[in-house]
Amino acid sequence: MYETFEHTADVGLRARAGDLEGLFEEAARALFSVIVVNLDAVRPLQEITVRVEGRDYEDLLHDWLAELLYTFNTRHLLFSDFEVELDSGGLRATARGEPIDPKRHELDAEVKAITYHGLKVEEDRDGWLAEVIVDL
Repeated sequence: MYETFEHTADVGLRARAGDLEGLFEEAARALFSVIVVNLDAVRPLQEITVRVEGRDYEDLLHDWLAELLYTFNTRHLLFSDFEVELDSGGLRATARGEPIDPKRHELDAEVKAITYHGLKVEEDRDGWLAEVIVDL
């Protein structure tokens, strides 16, 4: 599950999941839900592999989302399907999506950057929670 929340001139992303891998997957879906209005219209036609090194969950989340945003900006790919694996060295993930098609995809906000402001990843009684603010 994910949702967005307002934060001054930026947008906050809040994700929840039962495990860490699911949390990172939901955070990625939250990011692309800000970029494209109709995320469900994004088909998993192309696949990329992402490797992020580190041990700190906040840094991993930041770098994971930043890598996805970079790929979106440089290759013009929208993503809607994610598989994340965490190990002692960091994160390895697969993201699936397709090139932007203006006839099918309604782009929304231009996300400029993933910020460290208010970034958190924590476990609570309901599972895992992440919050991250993106600069528009």
